[in-house]
Amino acid sequence: MLAFVFPGQGSQYVGMGKELYNDFAVAKNIFEEANDSLGFDLAALCFEGEQSELSLTANAQPALLTTSIACLMVLKSETPLIPNFVAGHSLGEYTALVANGALSLSDAVKTVRKRGEFMQEAVPVGIGAMAAVLGLDKEKVEDICNRVSKNGLIASPANLNAPGQTVISGNTQAIEEASSIAKTEGVKRVVPLDVSAPFHCALMEPAAQRLSEVLNEVNIREMDSPIVVNCTASVNNDSSKVKELLVSQVTSPVRWYESVETLKNQGCNNFIEIGPKNVLSGLIKRTLSDVTVNNFEKISQLESINNG
Repeated sequence: MLAFVFPGQGSQYVGMGKELYNDFAVAKNIFEEANDSLGFDLAALCFEGEQSELSLTANAQPALLTTSIACLMVLKSETPLIPNFVAGHSLGEYTALVANGALSLSDAVKTVRKRGEFMQEAVPVGIGAMAAVLGLDKEKVEDICNRVSKNGLIASPANLNAPGQTVISGNTQAIEEASSIAKTEGVKRVVPLDVSAPFHCALMEPAAQRLSEVLNEVNIREMDSPIVVNCTASVNNDSSKVKELLVSQVTSPVRWYESVETLKNQGCNNFIEIGPKNVLSGLIKRTLSDVTVNNFEKISQLESINNG
């Protein structure tokens, strides 16, 4: 069985999608639809903008979604592949919901642009931080976070990316304290992340509330294929649950490697990461040993996918 998975924020780079835009009408159409929906030239930002501007949360989210869907449309036009399941990492969950028909592209790009704005505005710059904790299991990381979450400060697991790779998020002071404790308790490395806000923790509650209001106006359609959801790491094929799960996702950890294990337990032994870079491919390979993993964002990758 086959799973399509879609990357999240951090995979953006200037030039992404340009090759497919130039060579495939289906890709060009996706970028033009996104431009029309957003009211500005997203394609120009992706192809020749400044990296710093592209990486702003409110830009990166619609840019990654649009590029990934352009990749998907090329893959669908050039191969007979149909996924049994879809999933995406954080922002990528919206891309997955476009891929399985639950969200229209227009609604999705407008919603994630708002989502990016809300997440950026939820916490003043400098108040929050994130760090990757490498080499400790998630239970140990959770315990450390619980120990430093006091006096109104919080730290909590934000991304469970792979076994032994957990990103923590919260107040800057609490993240620094958790990082110091981790260094005395067997961690391989703690890497502070260059992010603009502390994503996927309780500090994002204002963003979740604002996103809920936006999603109330969005039409969710029936899904073509079920999705494995970030905040529960379980399968959802009920369109009526999509909005509440997307709201929960803002403050909940992204349970990525558990989601990958769920896909494997459902029978998926073939994964294709669709969109810029190959971050998820690496995480899947660290989590599962006996699966095939490909990624697609460039024409040269079609051959190995078709031969796989």
